[in-house]
Amino acid sequence: MRIAVNTRFLIPGQLEGFGWYTHEIMRRMVIQHPEDQFIFFFDRAYDPRFVYAPNVKPIVLYPPARLPVLFRIWFEWAVPRALIKQHADVFFSPDSMCSLRSKVPAVMTCHDLVPLHFPNQIEKRHRTYLLENLPKWLRRANRVITVSEFVKTDIAQTCQIPIDKIDAVYNACREGFSPLSSSEIEAVRQQYADGQSYFFYAGAIHPRKNVPRMIEAFDIFKQETKAPVKLLLAGRFAWQTGEVKTAWEQAACKQDIRFLGYVDEDALPKLTAASLASVYISISEGFGLPLVEAMACQVPVMTSNTSCLPEVAGDAALLVDPYSLEAIADGMNSLYSNAQLRNELIEKGKTQLEKYDWDKAAEKVYQILKDTASGA
Repeated sequence: MRIAVNTRFLIPGQLEGFGWYTHEIMRRMVIQHPEDQFIFFFDRAYDPRFVYAPNVKPIVLYPPARLPVLFRIWFEWAVPRALIKQHADVFFSPDSMCSLRSKVPAVMTCHDLVPLHFPNQIEKRHRTYLLENLPKWLRRANRVITVSEFVKTDIAQTCQIPIDKIDAVYNACREGFSPLSSSEIEAVRQQYADGQSYFFYAGAIHPRKNVPRMIEAFDIFKQETKAPVKLLLAGRFAWQTGEVKTAWEQAACKQDIRFLGYVDEDALPKLTAASLASVYISISEGFGLPLVEAMACQVPVMTSNTSCLPEVAGDAALLVDPYSLEAIADGMNSLYSNAQLRNELIEKGKTQLEKYDWDKAAEKVYQILKDTASGA
């Protein structure tokens, strides 16, 4: 089988959501199936580290696709031509986009419907293009993969897609996330938090991730408890960050709030494992990978009681209303003051973590690709 893959998010040093998903799925699939040929479509010079085995053929298709007009050229002209030229049996696009012009059987992963439900949270230069095309891509794809049952139902209901055309395949925790010893925890806290314990957030710094309320709630928690705890936020500043900066500037405890920027793949597991708790109270998510990463590090989790997050967390997280500052602040206080609660969440997290396995996810995606290529 000749499997063509959109790998434009495999960018060294910049692996985030789509990039990590592509990396974790494809490197396993390539190694598990040496009998197949994989054609990787990059939109810029690629790093040889992403050519995982001899059965991968990397091809650079121009132009670099980061703006709507370039998306259209890349997906509707460069990709269809390359699929024909490479005699692809199936095309896999893991970044919520697809080609409308190509006649090759296609499978796309749609991680969430944020562009449709929260259009104002999408950059203006991308908004119209995504609003117009996301439903078309979902209808065009022969099969749709998503990352939770919540999003599967959402896609079916919102876009009138037959639910039997959609498969939910869970994400998992990437390698490197594991518990630290007491001395290792102390070293990380000395390096990043002046030796103090801290709540930890990992993700884009963006209003949809509820970062402004997180900061405001932390300020309430600090003023009420005077606890020697910091709030560390790891992630790049996305667009529309005025609310985040305003919340920080108005916080009475701004000296205890630290923005770490993009954290590399070596530091992120350590920061997660050394935290008092992982705080991830996003408004809407397709999966919520930081929850699983915290469970793997045996760190308690607080997350939202909305979207897919209760599904992913199970009973292994403290669920709070993401719109309530009081609920978020009370949750922080519970995690800080109640060691028994923290330990219970950690133990439940070990069990919940068993649901998430990249090897199994990669094999499920492969079987979907194989069935699609054969017309099954």
